[in-house]
Amino acid sequence: MRATPSTTPAVGATTTTPAAPISWEIGASPLPLRPDGFGQVLPTPLALRDRRLPTRDLLPPPGDGRFSATIGPVTAALRTRMGQTWSPACPVPLRGLRYLTVAFRGFDGRAHRGELVVAATSAPKVIGVFRTLYAAGFPIEEMRLPTTADLRARPTGDGNNTAAYVCRAARGQTRFSQHAYGTAIDVNPFQNPEAKRDLVLPELASAYVARSWHRPGMLLPASVAVRAFAAIGWRWGGDWRSSKDWMHFSASGT
Repeated sequence: MRATPSTTPAVGATTTTPAAPISWEIGASPLPLRPDGFGQVLPTPLALRDRRLPTRDLLPPPGDGRFSATIGPVTAALRTRMGQTWSPACPVPLRGLRYLTVAFRGFDGRAHRGELVVAATSAPKVIGVFRTLYAAGFPIEEMRLPTTADLRARPTGDGNNTAAYVCRAARGQTRFSQHAYGTAIDVNPFQNPEAKRDLVLPELASAYVARSWHRPGMLLPASVAVRAFAAIGWRWGGDWRSSKDWMHFSASGT
């Protein structure tokens, strides 16, 4: 995937100047592993310090450019695509989940269509959030279902998939994550990384730990996305005290 023209001021800067396009192939370079199994946290490459990569369409984009969305069951075909992200041991049966398609704006300014799996009880509210983000022009790079391939992939530290359902434990714990209930969504993970002690996830997103340098796609306390999720009662990981998970919204606040 090739980056669009980007700006790369020093961390903390408030003004930008045009820079030449820089190419970047997502997932091309696996990272050395840490003892905890995550990739080594490395400096953010120049091409990703003000990340505005174009969206590759996996679903047909809205033909008229207007917001649209659908809610449906998790069919047998979808279950196959989900692979090991769901199993009968997960806390929510498939009948308690819904498959959503939603329109979103890319960093390229165009209309695209993404997909999410969420709890059936949350589906209409989640659609409302993304309707608000679309109207506001909030950019999202990618929105697709996680699969077994994602679970097995070596960390590359440059992923940026906005996603919801994955049946897994909370990081560093034995209890299920809110993602396993379909009641959590991670938005633009690269622009909104998780940071705790010496770990940053995605591992190449350290430049976005500097929240005073406001770049497109970031989630900030007064941003439209934070307010839209708060309106449906979901809480933001950017408000956590002991660590920060700026990408994360959940119904429970965990």
